[in-house]
Amino acid sequence: MASCLNDHRENMLRFFRGHTWESWEWDPDSKSPDAHLSLCRQAVYFHISPLLDSQGTAGVRGTKGFTHGEHYWEIEFLEPLYGSSVMVGVGTENALLHRGDQKFVNLIGIDSESWGLSYKGFIWHNGRSQKYTEPFYESNTVIGVLLDLSAGTLTFFRNGVNLGVAFTGLEQVNKALYPLASSTAPETELQLGVRSQIISSLQEKCIHIITQSLSNYRQTHELPLPAPLLCQIHKHVHL
Repeated sequence: MASCLNDHRENMLRFFRGHTWESWEWDPDSKSPDAHLSLCRQAVYFHISPLLDSQGTAGVRGTKGFTHGEHYWEIEFLEPLYGSSVMVGVGTENALLHRGDQKFVNLIGIDSESWGLSYKGFIWHNGRSQKYTEPFYESNTVIGVLLDLSAGTLTFFRNGVNLGVAFTGLEQVNKALYPLASSTAPETELQLGVRSQIISSLQEKCIHIITQSLSNYRQTHELPLPAPLLCQIHKHVHL
């Protein structure tokens, strides 16, 4: 186990060269009523009522959506996995976050608004699935999610090992994509880990530097810049 963790750290140190850290968290206003957040909003607990078993499928969305660049984050599964579905992935702001009435479904990827990976090793999009990797049942498994909107790809990692490209064509979505997690199983516990981004083009670097210096998105209208660049900056700040 210690050897696996050391390998994971070494792989990630190599991977993160050129990345800058991000600080988004789980969104208390964008979640199922059966998803509960820690005070720091970095951990999510699904179906924890002591009086009721799971009544369906619960999801949660991250606070930040991505429209360009390369973004990576990790989610640690704190307990052994079981049940119909536990998933991570990405989706638009229209992605479903709750299915009640005893509907135990693969929520991330149930329609065209989300793309997900189930702990059973299948990837899902638009209600269709295909085998992607071996199942992961163990507690403390760390799943990395790499969203590359320059290449339009979504790739998953397992304890630092690249599992290969899961989805392509995401650059054509034309909507912000948000981190997602979901579960049907009682007392599922997921913890956010590393969150980072890499900015590849000069334009993206300029947008990043400008938006970091703005106190609110209304200031974008006062910048003496070309209209197309202002539109990109406004979109980035507004997210």
